[in-house]
Amino acid sequence: MLMPSIFGESLIDDFFDYPKEKYSFRTSNANGLMKTDIKEKKDAFELSIAVPGVKKEDITAELTDGYLNISATSKQESNDSDEEHRYIRRERYYGTCSRSFYVGEDVTENDIKAKVEDGILTVTIPKIEKKPEEPQKRLVTIEG
Repeated sequence: MLMPSIFGESLIDDFFDYPKEKYSFRTSNANGLMKTDIKEKKDAFELSIAVPGVKKEDITAELTDGYLNISATSKQESNDSDEEHRYIRRERYYGTCSRSFYVGEDVTENDIKAKVEDGILTVTIPKIEKKPEEPQKRLVTIEG
């Protein structure tokens, strides 16, 4: 039986904080995951991305068509019972979260520096000014 609730689907779900999927790793703002601060420095932009509990091996950064795509995979388990008793509630979650940032067509993967420390992925992207293209004269052959 579902009961109206201002907090969730039902009063029982609110009491047991179930289902976890509503507040899980899938959404970028859940539990502070993938929240990003962007600082502009003199010669670069610095992104500080929250990835709590995610290992370095589970984070990928890919540069495609001027977009930096960062994704993180999470595997979380929690048990609410010990081995002497039967499980009343046991939860596991596996999922992926990603963010994309436009960095420009002139930035290459060798220009970008990234490191993860204490649950924060720090990405430094240099400011690369687009060089003005010089107009090229192209002669058309005239027959006759």
